[in-house]
Amino acid sequence: MEAAVSVARASCPQTEVGGHPGPGRLEQVLHSGGFAVTAELGPPKGVDIEAISRKIALLKGWIDAANVTDNQTAVVRVSSIAASALMLREGLEPVMQMVARDRNRIAIQSDMLGAATLGIRNVLCLSGDHQTFGNEPGSANVYDIDSIQMLAILRGMRDDGKFAGGTPVEGRPGFFLGAAWSPDGEPREVRVPRLAKKVRAGAQFIQTQGIYDVAAFRDVMKQAGDAGLLDKVAVLAGIIPLKGAGMAKFMRRNVAGIAIPDDVIKRMEGVKDGKEEGTKIAVETIAQVREIPGVRGVHVMAIEWESKVSDIVRRAGLRQTQPPGSW
Repeated sequence: MEAAVSVARASCPQTEVGGHPGPGRLEQVLHSGGFAVTAELGPPKGVDIEAISRKIALLKGWIDAANVTDNQTAVVRVSSIAASALMLREGLEPVMQMVARDRNRIAIQSDMLGAATLGIRNVLCLSGDHQTFGNEPGSANVYDIDSIQMLAILRGMRDDGKFAGGTPVEGRPGFFLGAAWSPDGEPREVRVPRLAKKVRAGAQFIQTQGIYDVAAFRDVMKQAGDAGLLDKVAVLAGIIPLKGAGMAKFMRRNVAGIAIPDDVIKRMEGVKDGKEEGTKIAVETIAQVREIPGVRGVHVMAIEWESKVSDIVRRAGLRQTQPPGSW
């Protein structure tokens, strides 16, 4: 994966951003050939800052960075910019999510400049869940651009020093750009071409949807490798710990891009302690995906279960103890 390391470094100028010189921890780990660990932090649905601090305390030291969701599932929450700034202040590196659903290209570029001035470098570009899934179904969506176009615009701001409209950026932001990928999504034949579009647009790292069918994931990763994509981008495999058979069945029916094999469902049905079995499956999956060429890390999505992340990370042998202080 040395080629991916060199490509990513070349495409991200080592400029000083928001008073924070050089790349962040996530970028450094991936550049150095290390195995990255990220998790997810959902901001609260109100101004309870302590709720964010409690989650930071659970994750800090166990992971390299935490995704800050941007009104996930179209439910109103504290903005990803504000939550990311709070995380930086408390010593946990954010991966700030930015969705295209709620903003046109003017707002996206403005918000990203604001994020850069606060020292936020990592950004995950997403199109966003449709607003009818959330708590404001009557709101107007925007979708002026999609996630692939967003990647290209932010890359242009960073590398070319130009906004989408062609005018110059006064001081280039040092973004480290990421995107999401559903290797198990349907139709399967477009999974690798979809990834290729995101890589061409500027994605330097990819976080996948939750992986349960490791054999299928291994196959699509081979296709991506054969297409030359794994020399250009670092893939972090998504890990969603299950809490019970009901959760597994619900996700298989209702969550796009997730394929849960029958044997996983049966395994969850056959135990009394679903949370423990789900944790075992997560740990086993991490061990399996680590052996797949091109997998450069894992993204642990313990949905409103941040207390479980350290247990999974420790049992998977990714970290043994929580170091004191920040990284």
